[in-house]
Amino acid sequence: MNKSTIFDVTCRRCERLATFLDEVAAEYPGYHARPVAPFGDSRPQLLIVGLAPGMHGANATGRPFTGDYAGILLYETLYQFGYSNQPESRSLDDGLKLKNCRITNAVKCLPPQNKPTGEEIKTCNRFLENELKGLYPGSVILALGNIAHNAVLRAFKLKSKDYPFQHNRAHSVNNHLTLVDSYHCSRYNTQTRRLTATMFHEVFEQIRKILDG
Repeated sequence: MNKSTIFDVTCRRCERLATFLDEVAAEYPGYHARPVAPFGDSRPQLLIVGLAPGMHGANATGRPFTGDYAGILLYETLYQFGYSNQPESRSLDDGLKLKNCRITNAVKCLPPQNKPTGEEIKTCNRFLENELKGLYPGSVILALGNIAHNAVLRAFKLKSKDYPFQHNRAHSVNNHLTLVDSYHCSRYNTQTRRLTATMFHEVFEQIRKILDG
């Protein structure tokens, strides 16, 4: 395995992101403020791909979707569908464990204004590609939002025009894996009801049917 594709908490390949994390670490010395590692089973049937760590969430705690608003609906849903042992993710030492599920991000570092550049997404894609290669045949990838969706397609060297993003749509991406799309469970999307809990649960119902064969 190419070591350059394995997650690296010391990665500084993107100068803008590395510099920004240095600034954040100086302002918030108790924050993780480094690339955020994937969390969960090493060989899951469900891989969830988000956008990037949030400033006061994953960037602070060091765990994806932990400590920010976007994690509320996600972890409640994972618990309801049997993918975790508790409905909340608060900190690295809260005892939370995922079952047959793993969470990662298209970009592992906090970007300014939560907006990574195209080049930063491309640079970080090597890590996502490596994670996807480790999935068992028949597994499902859940992309939270269009950026995550396109990052998965890039990792598979597929064209977005052939696999358009659409909420709760399933795509067969390489004969033995399925990509399922969902609107991101961000504060904006849930408060404007672009994404409701019912809609999100329907996504997981579809995932359950795919994994059940």
